[in-house]
Amino acid sequence: MSTSIPINNQRKIIHVDMDAFYASVEQLDHPEWKGKPLAVGGESDRGVVAAASYEARKYGVRSAMNSRRARELCPHLIFAKPRFDRYKEISKIIRSIFLQYTLLVEPLSLDEAYLDVSDYPSATIVAEEIRAEINKQTRLTASAGISVNKFLAKILSDWNKPNGQKTLSPNQIIPFLESLDVKKFPGIGNKTKLKMYHLGIYTGKDLKERSIPFLTKNFGKAGIYYFNLVRGIQNSPVKPHRVAKSIGIERTFSSNLSSELFLEEKLKELSGDLEKRLKKNKVAGKTVTLKIKYSDFLLQTRSKTLKFYVSTKELILEEAKTLLYDKKLLNSVRLIGISLSNLNTKKSKQTAIKKSTKTDQLTLPF
Repeated sequence: MSTSIPINNQRKIIHVDMDAFYASVEQLDHPEWKGKPLAVGGESDRGVVAAASYEARKYGVRSAMNSRRARELCPHLIFAKPRFDRYKEISKIIRSIFLQYTLLVEPLSLDEAYLDVSDYPSATIVAEEIRAEINKQTRLTASAGISVNKFLAKILSDWNKPNGQKTLSPNQIIPFLESLDVKKFPGIGNKTKLKMYHLGIYTGKDLKERSIPFLTKNFGKAGIYYFNLVRGIQNSPVKPHRVAKSIGIERTFSSNLSSELFLEEKLKELSGDLEKRLKKNKVAGKTVTLKIKYSDFLLQTRSKTLKFYVSTKELILEEAKTLLYDKKLLNSVRLIGISLSNLNTKKSKQTAIKKSTKTDQLTLPF
């Protein structure tokens, strides 16, 4: 059965999903575990696996599995206790990278989010840059899916895992969905999959041939959802959980620095990167904050509120240097960062809304 319902081609949505996030963090912090089967979770018989490394998945170990069963499948499995403070710390870095590119970020969990990058000529290039920056700052890998809506992007982010991405442009959507096994569609669990198989619905093409009356008769209200799903129709926008109140950038050093002159050089680099981020989000800020984390993990922030908005690297660097030399360093430094708050985001939002209504968005490549 055909339909004239159009796919919304104006949006460019990226779904970024970290690869085996909790397990990868543990392997990062414990090099001796790298390349070995690892599960994050309780080791006791009553424990549950919260995450499994790709090495453990080869043995059939999966999240939400009983730890006893996981150990049966992989006797040499390493168990690591969850460290959510650490995962949140890295998640904040990842979230800050997303905000370099767009304020339209919808976090789903610590390790995945949707991004609306409709203002960019190529969402594919943006996804590549984001994944490269995540790897540069965290030494972890991420995968991404890129298409016109959230559900397609989420399907695609799993396609070339780990450390890969897949793009589906508007003219590729219907052929892709028709070839897909129905079990791959979001919202179709094992029970529904078996019912569809029983009705002779194995692929997206089979599902697309069923009418709304047939689908609602057999699946109730979900029938209309499946009808739209197989046609690539989903108009739910990316919904940021909060309006960004600040935009910043930070770097963790491979070796601690104790000289203000060396730190000044790092601030110069950060100011340039922060300027790019501000331009991409079309915002400026009045309050400049310098973040310093010492080798003993003591965190110190120094702020200054100006009478005017700033967004250029020269002005940002000038204020950051003033804050750096305002007080003596307490110890050697392992991390330094600059952020701007008191943003003119209202003006930025209005600009973004105007741009998103341009008709030439339809012809931009993915």
